[in-house]
Amino acid sequence: MADVARAVGVSTGTVSRALRGLPGVSEAMRRRILRAAEGLDYVVSPGASGLATGRTGSVAVLVPHISRWFHARALAGAHHVLRNAGFEVVLYHVEGIAERREFFETLPVRRRADGLVIIALSLSESEIARLGGLGSMPVVGASTDLGGHPSVGIDDPAGAAMAVRHLVNLGHQRIGMIRATDEEGVHRGVSQRRLDGYLAAMAECGLPVQQDSIVSAPWGVDGGAQAMAQLLSLRTPPTAVFAEADDVAAGALRTLRRAAVDVPGQMSLIGFDDSPIADLLDLTTVAQPVYEQGLIAGRMLVDAVEQGTIAESRQRLDTRLVPRGTTSAVRRPGR
Repeated sequence: MADVARAVGVSTGTVSRALRGLPGVSEAMRRRILRAAEGLDYVVSPGASGLATGRTGSVAVLVPHISRWFHARALAGAHHVLRNAGFEVVLYHVEGIAERREFFETLPVRRRADGLVIIALSLSESEIARLGGLGSMPVVGASTDLGGHPSVGIDDPAGAAMAVRHLVNLGHQRIGMIRATDEEGVHRGVSQRRLDGYLAAMAECGLPVQQDSIVSAPWGVDGGAQAMAQLLSLRTPPTAVFAEADDVAAGALRTLRRAAVDVPGQMSLIGFDDSPIADLLDLTTVAQPVYEQGLIAGRMLVDAVEQGTIAESRQRLDTRLVPRGTTSAVRRPGR
């Protein structure tokens, strides 16, 4: 630091304030000092800077999965904003009950990060309460409801209702639903909200709901395949099915094709998310902006850390219907 001060002709205190972004230094002088520091390959010590500012220069991101497309896409959006804001991003991966329990019991981000983004993880009331142990650290959810904490997401019930209305508009009346379950409860909140949307739309359209037409199966392709097999075994199978996620719908489509059920002639199928697999399979779906949710969550956290406030603490983004080749008008007898 002394070398930088001599090169510019100022005190080491002025150099310190300029490099740490503190007030008391003109913008012109700050630029001169930064150029001199760059020329001398001077690097500010994060530890020393943290002692002066009370910040670590790092932010934490908590994800339940890093291999699934949704979490990876949202993480990419958050990472883009956080890195451009000058933060180091520390990733906490809690795939499994034991890792998740340990995280919320120990809260390892305390004193190691300036803020926390949680991506696509349904939290229990006790886990939300545990976040209080982080004190004043800002916490933001991306596709995650965090109670009183800021969050960005979509209106899941409205998206599910959109899917049902699409099928009703095509003339379908017997509409089933495939729900997804997982041992860790990662999707618990999303699954319930999409069920609520399905039930609300069926009631709105005056259609009865057959309880055996709502099937739950493990998350993923295999679960979707099992659920569709169960629906096909009914005495009167539905003519259309809403799968709460594209990964689940992909498995359902596999079962239909292996059973030689014409899609969409005999059975219409719609998913949710508009994942890459939906386009590949020509699957009708409800699209949601995934990257944008991570992007906005990152911006929220930067604002909370640097300014102490968030202009809009709860944001809901729109979904949209993407009609493709797995839905069509119901086929009437004799046609």
